[in-house]
Amino acid sequence: MLIRKATADDWPRVWPFWHRIVAAGETYAWDPGTSEEAARALWMSPAKQVYVAEDDTGAVVASAYVTPNYGGPAARIANAGFMVDPDRAGRGVGRLLAEHVLSEARDAGYRGMVFNAVVETNPAVRLWTSLGFTILGTVPHAFDHPRHGPVGLHIMYRAL
Repeated sequence: MLIRKATADDWPRVWPFWHRIVAAGETYAWDPGTSEEAARALWMSPAKQVYVAEDDTGAVVASAYVTPNYGGPAARIANAGFMVDPDRAGRGVGRLLAEHVLSEARDAGYRGMVFNAVVETNPAVRLWTSLGFTILGTVPHAFDHPRHGPVGLHIMYRAL
């Protein structure tokens, strides 16, 4: 598995799984109808360090970004987003990408990482807690899950 900084040319390989995940409306608090143009601006913003994971065939199977969560004197707390192609889920890709991004964030001088809105039914909650994230709190019934109805959004944190 090769994990590297993304280039603009990677977007067409990220978009299919990005769209599939967001359109499902189960794990991200983004509009399921987000257009490709808006998605690209959101995910590939110059303010973010974006990474892709390639399998042994060179296929992009996951992507992540890291960016400051706050500004000014609090800019050393990172935020990140992760997407793994659902067809590659459960194979350790997310863990490898997460470990890489956490290391990159630490090397960039971030002191911690916060996730602002982790859907409590998201299977990735297990991954984040296994990597040392704690749930600081949960906003109850904040997310309208298409199968489970209103569920909470966790705020999760880990020191780097």
